[in-house]
Amino acid sequence: MAELVGKQKVVVVGAGPVGALAALYAAKRGDNVEVYEFRADLRDPSTTPLNFTKSINLALSERGINSMRLTNCEGLLDAVLAETIPMHGRMIHGRGKHGDLYEEPQSYDAQGQCIRAVDRAVLNKRLLDHLEQMPNVTLKFNHKLTGADFNRNLAWFEQRKIAKTDHAQNPTNNTSVKSEPDRPKEIAVSFDFLIGADGAHSASRYHMMKFARVTYQQEYIDTLWCEFHIKPRSSDGPFAISPNHLHIWPGGSLMFIAIPSLDGSFTCTLFAPESFFVSLKASAPAEFVSSFSRNFPGVCPELISPEELQKQFTENPHLPLISIKCTPHHYKSSMVILGDAAHAMVPFYGQGMNAGLEDVRVLFDFLDSYDVYSHPPKLPNARKERRESALNAYTSQRTPDAAAINDLALRNYEEMRSGVKSPVYRIRKWLEDSINIYFPSLGWSTQYSRVSFENQRYSEVEKAVARQGRIILSAIGLGFVGIIGFMALTTFKRLYRGR
Repeated sequence: MAELVGKQKVVVVGAGPVGALAALYAAKRGDNVEVYEFRADLRDPSTTPLNFTKSINLALSERGINSMRLTNCEGLLDAVLAETIPMHGRMIHGRGKHGDLYEEPQSYDAQGQCIRAVDRAVLNKRLLDHLEQMPNVTLKFNHKLTGADFNRNLAWFEQRKIAKTDHAQNPTNNTSVKSEPDRPKEIAVSFDFLIGADGAHSASRYHMMKFARVTYQQEYIDTLWCEFHIKPRSSDGPFAISPNHLHIWPGGSLMFIAIPSLDGSFTCTLFAPESFFVSLKASAPAEFVSSFSRNFPGVCPELISPEELQKQFTENPHLPLISIKCTPHHYKSSMVILGDAAHAMVPFYGQGMNAGLEDVRVLFDFLDSYDVYSHPPKLPNARKERRESALNAYTSQRTPDAAAINDLALRNYEEMRSGVKSPVYRIRKWLEDSINIYFPSLGWSTQYSRVSFENQRYSEVEKAVARQGRIILSAIGLGFVGIIGFMALTTFKRLYRGR
């Protein structure tokens, strides 16, 4: 095995953004890397996404950007950022007291920082293109993980056979799997280290749980989501609404959002309880449009025609939202799970992908700090022991951080769907932004800024924000006491003078 000749053989399960970045980190350190992906080549437009949606726009922020920056892959980050759109804040949509539509911008950060809208497929393509150029990397698509023995460091994969065409203008239809009388061919793959980055319904995690004593928690919230699409305009510029904002139509228990795309369109998502979806399905066409207009003013017919709105709602899947926590994230020195495989979260903080990419950076920071790469081992088991120590440290740090952002994402749903319109939310944000601007030495930042524009551990963000909250409440309390004291003193003076 690779341990005996001073090199590791690393198997990565999953070729999405997190798996691809993990493969880059390992390959840049000299490992021989094999990437196995259940689906066909993710760069092929005909490859069916895991959630069966046509397009996914994601929010890329500092944690993800920093993790790609530290690959030291020349041109990678520039290529990715060139195909993103900066979003400097939220744009809140609603209807005023007199029935007029309004838009209210809310900046993300007092310093003018932004998050970036990125097409998942474009990001994935850039990462895979860089991987493909590396001589010590092999990409294997249409391979399904079917078993693993993490004591013997063996994994088994089924090779799925896909019907191909022989013309470039007629790409592969990946739904047409050739039926075979026998089971697909299965191969055994040895490894020194396996990285599972195969999503919320992870096969890597499933097989790890046969070996590790994993504490596992899975929760579906009472919210479904459905994707919609705002077409580009043909005149007056390609964008129907501001391209530099994340657009939100808050509706109490409902929410509709829109994220810009480079072609001038917007990928939109409806989030609502299952009961709302049921009522829409049962609605007559006029009632369907009326419900949208009432809950999300300015969407239909201003941005999406009634016919298109109903068509998209009917044809696009209505999907659940899952939240997963587990610990540990590894088994001995053999394997580790990253991204959604370890901590799937609801999408309301835009941190799912960013947290997964940060997993990669943190993991390899620990592998480096425990000298897994810097000093070639003299004894066969030395690297294995170092790796196990590094993985123990990784799980100890990353588990509370993953739990923290998981909880923050759930809480942020309440803020996005209703809190953004609350006077209390606006006052606190104004106060925290003001302290950040006028007293920067205090290190004061809003929760959103700490999560999206810094690399502070998520669990430390929670503690820092809680501390800031206590200080604000204390200050408000002292101010209130001061006002009461002043009023009491004034009243006493008046009474004293009246004697």
